[in-house]
This record gives sequence, structure tokens and C-alpha cells, in this order.
Amino acid sequence: MAKPLELDEVWVGRIKQILDGLEYGSVQIVVHDGKITQIDKTERKRFETAAAPQAQAPLQAVKSTKQKSKV
Repeated sequence: MAKPLELDEVWVGRIKQILDGLEYGSVQIVVHDGKITQIDKTERKRFETAAAPQAQAPLQAVKSTKQKSKV
């Protein structure tokens, strides 16, 4: 039988902090034995395309950020 998840105010605060300001992306919460052990954040940035089709902006590489929080 699965153990009930132990979620205290510390973890709620950490999750809120990671979600704060996230516009596009995902948050993955890893649980082991009913305890949160890790939180991964993948953030995506979206850029508007140039207004005129002839004047295309050069592509830019954007590094995805990943935050981990371990107990």
C-alpha cells in the first residue's frame, strides 16, 4: 500500500517559489516513500516573430533552466 504524501509548509513554499513567474514550462515533483525528494523545473521562453516577413530575426539559442531541490 502506498504511503500518504508528507507535505509541510516548507515544501509548499518551495513549490510556490518555483512556480512564481513561470510563464511557459513544467514542474515535476519526484516522490519516494511518500516524501518529496526532488523538484525539477523546465522553463521555456517564447519570442515574437518579426513583423515583416522579409526582416527575419536571427535564431537565438536559449538555455533551459532546471532547478533541483533535494532533502
